[in-house]
Amino acid sequence: MSSNPSNITAIVGAQWGDEGKGKITDFFACESDYVVRFHGGNNAGHTIIVDGNTFKLHLIPSGIVYGEPISIIGNGVVVDPKVLLDEIAYVKEKGINPKLMVSDRAHVIMPYHIAMDGALSGHQGDLAAGSTRRGIAPVYADKMFRNGIRMIDLLEPDVFREKLEKGYAFSKGIIEKILNQSFDISIDEIYNNYLKYGQKLKFYIRDTSVELYNAHKSGKSILFEGAQGISLDVDHGVYPYTTSSNTAAGHISTGTGVSFRNINRIIGVTKAYLSRVGNSPLPSEIHGEEAKSLREKGGEYGTTTGRPRRVGWIDLVQVRQAVRVNGLTEIALTKLDILNGFDKLPICIAYDVRGKRIIEMPASLTEYRNAKPIYETLPGWGNLPENIWDKGYDAMPQTLKNYIAFIEREVDCPVKIVSVGPQRHETIIRK
Repeated sequence: MSSNPSNITAIVGAQWGDEGKGKITDFFACESDYVVRFHGGNNAGHTIIVDGNTFKLHLIPSGIVYGEPISIIGNGVVVDPKVLLDEIAYVKEKGINPKLMVSDRAHVIMPYHIAMDGALSGHQGDLAAGSTRRGIAPVYADKMFRNGIRMIDLLEPDVFREKLEKGYAFSKGIIEKILNQSFDISIDEIYNNYLKYGQKLKFYIRDTSVELYNAHKSGKSILFEGAQGISLDVDHGVYPYTTSSNTAAGHISTGTGVSFRNINRIIGVTKAYLSRVGNSPLPSEIHGEEAKSLREKGGEYGTTTGRPRRVGWIDLVQVRQAVRVNGLTEIALTKLDILNGFDKLPICIAYDVRGKRIIEMPASLTEYRNAKPIYETLPGWGNLPENIWDKGYDAMPQTLKNYIAFIEREVDCPVKIVSVGPQRHETIIRK
């Protein structure tokens, strides 16, 4: 069978997550045949605004709101089946009949994973990443311990019971004997509830790797939707202040079964400033009234947790790593409208670590803790002209064009998408 060239695009976060990936994914989703999640779980949230309607999703890919693209939850995603069923009900209530597939190889979050997440909270002290307590780290750990339960197991009662007895005993022992916490949910209760979840979800459970392979062979357009951002990647992020999965574009291959060599466009979403939820050093963080104003103006509160995000000026050391590790072909620069009215805009271009200039993200936690931002300050652009998105890039203030050009030079990657508002149409595509 001969293959037709397919249009495969990946969208990933180039900071700490919450960069506006939902909007950028939405921009491309309506023209895609498939929209695919490849890592993480319901610890990551994305908000999409379509025709004034707001959708807040955690597991289901953003493309679901259009009805036409097939949404796929890949094998690299960890699934809480109750949360997934609630989300399916949520989109149905909004008038959408979800075209959804869930990988039969995706691992399942069990009640003991959530309990262990809570019991482990705080054990890292100042090294804690700030868990959402949704069982994400324990389920990924069980996957590596080979104690995991996969979506396909929920459809095979005997196999499920066999695996459950092993995983239940292992986790219950840790929770009660090592962490000195109680876990009172019986194995029979879990078994019966999760078999019911499996029956409700069986229509959606598929070999999604084969589905995507055949889609690629037939020339279908596929959009990969990343969650969180590069600095939260468990390998390339600021470890241990990370999530428990790989957020980098390279994980698409293992998280979906689609060969990375077939991806021809990789878009890194970067906010014009930065924000994050959780602990870790944050060299370009700002505080006080300036931070409060930026937080309120940008709506910087976690989609999943509701926690106020820490905010700061854009950090090009971070973005430079995102370009390199992800192999970005372009950048989508978002929330430029939030910086309206600033007279001056600092941009972090490097770190000063005890007199040493660093332009790449250090692995050393000592260096990162001692990193002081080196800023280049550019003039602001005042307020953007009304309906600037209808007028195109050439109509943008020269100071804003200079701001974008500066970022491009520093990180060696073109900014092709400029977002100047939360709505889909408030977007400028550069040719």
